[in-house]
Amino acid sequence: MPTVVYLANQFPSPVEPYVADEIREIRRRGVTVIPCSARHASTDLDSDLGVFTDETLYLQPIRLKLAIYAAFLCILKFPLLKDFFHRALFQGSEPCPRRVRALLHTWLGLYYALLIRGSRPEHIHVHHGYFSSWIAMVAARLLGIDFSMTLHGSDLLLHPAYLDLKLKQCSFCVTISEFNRSYILERYPEIQPAKIIVRRMGVDPGDSPIKVPRRGPLTMLAVGRLHPVKDHDFLVRACRMLKDRGLAFVCLIAGDGPERVSIEGMIRDLDLQDEIHLLGHLSRHQLDVCYGAADVVVLTSRSEGIPLVLMEAMARGIPVLAPTITGIPELVLDGKNGFLYRPGSLEDFVARIELVQRSESALGPLGRAARQHVLQYFNREKNLAAFCDLILSHISPPYIKPTTELPSYENSLLQ
Repeated sequence: MPTVVYLANQFPSPVEPYVADEIREIRRRGVTVIPCSARHASTDLDSDLGVFTDETLYLQPIRLKLAIYAAFLCILKFPLLKDFFHRALFQGSEPCPRRVRALLHTWLGLYYALLIRGSRPEHIHVHHGYFSSWIAMVAARLLGIDFSMTLHGSDLLLHPAYLDLKLKQCSFCVTISEFNRSYILERYPEIQPAKIIVRRMGVDPGDSPIKVPRRGPLTMLAVGRLHPVKDHDFLVRACRMLKDRGLAFVCLIAGDGPERVSIEGMIRDLDLQDEIHLLGHLSRHQLDVCYGAADVVVLTSRSEGIPLVLMEAMARGIPVLAPTITGIPELVLDGKNGFLYRPGSLEDFVARIELVQRSESALGPLGRAARQHVLQYFNREKNLAAFCDLILSHISPPYIKPTTELPSYENSLLQ
């Protein structure tokens, strides 16, 4: 039975449930999977994620004897790792503090290899291109095995540290959109195109929902961490414009994070306490209730992959409004199954909300088209199976079980 090690910056995490889904699916195929995390798990976990906490191998707290041995290996195995050291210290345009961190992460990679070597892993897969991918790369080199990684959004577009080396060294790279794949091949032309493979995320579409006619003011729902990249400030300013134009609405913001105090202050300063409600972190059941109350789900992020929240809303037939960035137009086809607005344009965002407000009776076909698009191209069961087939094909082909062939998204757009 082959063994795969899964490494993430933080696992389990409520904002990355797909990592747990992938682990479960690979295990279902008869493969041993060891979940690992560079940081401690989140504390706000639902029970289905909390069960992973006790079995996850954490890099911290550091084990002193292994840490000393890893430091010794930095010297002993320098010839094996000298290309990593050379790239970290002398090539590229990374600032000095990041280069120092790369040295630290090299030591952590050796330490990590010592932690997992007793399990005799055949492959390491790491989620995101952040510092854990450097750790996985070093550990794989020391153990003489392959590693692969999944690139989502910010790890590719905003924080691509040493990504040239990581892409060169990995056996393959999974990414979640055609936009991401094109971006990688354009920015890193030395990488073989066959190495970059698109495997989309997905959601459970559930049963066909019954949309209840709106009663009362328009209800907007935004779901996401209160983090600068999610740009909730933009949403608050848009709400002020909507109020100035006399639109009756409620805006629910589900999620928590470091920007909460700042957003609360902005809501007070713009006199929007009656319209905007910060709900904090919600359980799965609580979030389902919010979806049931929403007339439109909005996204205001500056950078994204293809957000699960949009897929979940569209599977329920709820209109969505999102910026025309990254891979989002592969999910949201403007005017056909949802709405897009020009990034950074408050006027365009507000105009689209007003359109939703006026067009309630005409949104039924759009909602059905949204659900059908998710069923066909962003179905979790199908896409998860395809992802696991890909992982297993690089480990031990006899363990692969056939899966349903995925439809061609690109061909559908040409029809």
